[in-house]
Amino acid sequence: MNIQGFLFSTVEAAIKKAGRKDLALIFSEVPAAAAAVFTTSTVKAAPVLLSHEHIMSGTARAVIVNSGNANACTGEQGMKDAQETVQLVSQALGIDMKEVQVCSTGVIGVQMPMDRMRPAITPLVDGLTSGTLDDIAQAIMTTDTFPKMEARSGQAGGVSYSVAGIAKGAGMIMPNMATMLSFIITDAAVEPAFLQQAFRCAVESSFNAITVDGDMSTNDTCLIMANGMAGNPVITEGSVEGKAFSATVNDVLLSLAKQIVKDGEGATKFVEIRVSGAKDNADAKRAAMAIANSSLVKTAFFGQDANWGRIFAAVGYSGAEVDQSLLSLSFDDVCMAKNGIFAGGDAEARGTEVLKQKEFTVSVDLGINSGTSTVYTSDLTHEYVSINADYRS
Repeated sequence: MNIQGFLFSTVEAAIKKAGRKDLALIFSEVPAAAAAVFTTSTVKAAPVLLSHEHIMSGTARAVIVNSGNANACTGEQGMKDAQETVQLVSQALGIDMKEVQVCSTGVIGVQMPMDRMRPAITPLVDGLTSGTLDDIAQAIMTTDTFPKMEARSGQAGGVSYSVAGIAKGAGMIMPNMATMLSFIITDAAVEPAFLQQAFRCAVESSFNAITVDGDMSTNDTCLIMANGMAGNPVITEGSVEGKAFSATVNDVLLSLAKQIVKDGEGATKFVEIRVSGAKDNADAKRAAMAIANSSLVKTAFFGQDANWGRIFAAVGYSGAEVDQSLLSLSFDDVCMAKNGIFAGGDAEARGTEVLKQKEFTVSVDLGINSGTSTVYTSDLTHEYVSINADYRS
């Protein structure tokens, strides 16, 4: 899909090791309205701190991103390195430093190899006419097994526009944001305040509704840029076009979020957790996340063990308002328990068959009110332990 006015480039800077492209640049030919969300961890990487400062202007033109090194917990030198990277990019592109977003992903606590970064900037900028968004998606991968991309199209005032996004992430995945980077670009003209509103709403129901292992990272960044080069009338809040744009952005982000869960380190299952009947939506989210993050539940998913009791236990400690006599639970369309009581041996056998599938849904009804929430998770496997036992090597 062609996104007007955006250019892409990747190079090999051997940031962690040689043999792959690990430095990438996204550039908008004109200033773009921009919004971003970052990790809520109080331990933030230098690129996050700097990008958060720059995004306050509400505009951006360039994103420089590397894999292989997080530039996190690197002290004053880490911030100097992030600032120097931004300066080099801004000078090479002839734009203001505050129009540059800088992002990193990789190992924590290692200083950036600036001796290899500096000479890579010129060829990176020079290559902007030949790269693709797919190149960027591959360059930002760490433990990912496949690049994550999605694109959709829309119309406003009879003019077509496109929305495309990429993401990386496979482990340390947990709302609010995860060890993930995601970059969304659109050539639609969008009113800046509405862009921020639509984007944050889409993040809440996508990237903030996934978990692989319950760990939050230091570098999480999700960014959107809208450069208006499609030439459509400006999309505003409350309009028909605005609702359609919001839905399109949501679809792109949700697809990327689901791809991250499906690529969860060592994952063999993709599980949708639906909680209904809660006191309110916040309570439903508490219950859903408790289920999705429970190691006992996730290992049962891996073992294809229809152990519904572990799920009720997770709901019970979630902090949500619960009356166990009202609880009901199903695997897909198989009722495992109703009003807090096991549905019987036949349900056990049928539920086990559901858990043998690569994808299935767990539905829990708290029976209290109308609060709902949906989150997405994976199973916990031997392979996850193997991957994370020697990640730094």
